[in-house]
Amino acid sequence: MDQLTYYLPCFYAFLACIGFSVLFNIHGIGMLICAGGGFLGWLVYLLTAPLVHSDIIQSLFAALAISAWSEIMARLRKCPVTSYLLVALFPLVPGGGIYYTMEHAMSGDSALFLDSLLHTLGLAGALAVGVLLVSSLARLMTNYQNRRRHSLPGGKHP
Repeated sequence: MDQLTYYLPCFYAFLACIGFSVLFNIHGIGMLICAGGGFLGWLVYLLTAPLVHSDIIQSLFAALAISAWSEIMARLRKCPVTSYLLVALFPLVPGGGIYYTMEHAMSGDSALFLDSLLHTLGLAGALAVGVLLVSSLARLMTNYQNRRRHSLPGGKHP
C-alpha cells in the first residue's frame, strides 16, 4: 500500500485537531499534543484495517491508543486529560454515520435506518470502551502507587 494512503489521512486528522484546539482555547505545545493524538489515532485506525477487517474494532484500537497518549501527555504536563482526549477523538467520531442514520429515518427506510443506527452506535461504543479501559487502568495504577507511597512501615495503611 502506498505511504500516502496512511500519512495523508493522518495529516488531515492532525490539521482538524489543530482547528478544534483553537476552538477549545488550547495554546502552544498543548495544541500540538492534541493534534499528535489525532494523528496517532488515525494511524492506528488505518494500520489495524488489514488485521481486523472491522471498522468497529479499528475504532476500539484507535481509542485505546489516543487514550493512552492523552493520559501520558497529561501526566507529563500536569494538565487535565480531558482536553487532550476530546480533541484527539474528534476525527474518529462517526459524524457521517449519524448523518446517514437520520437521512434513512427521514426517508422512512426502516431497514437501512436500523442497520446504520446499530453500526453508528457500535462505532461510538467502541470509542467509549477504549477510553474507559485506559482511564480505568490509569486510575488503578495511580491509586496503587499512591497507596504504596503513603503506606506506613510494617504494611499498615493510614
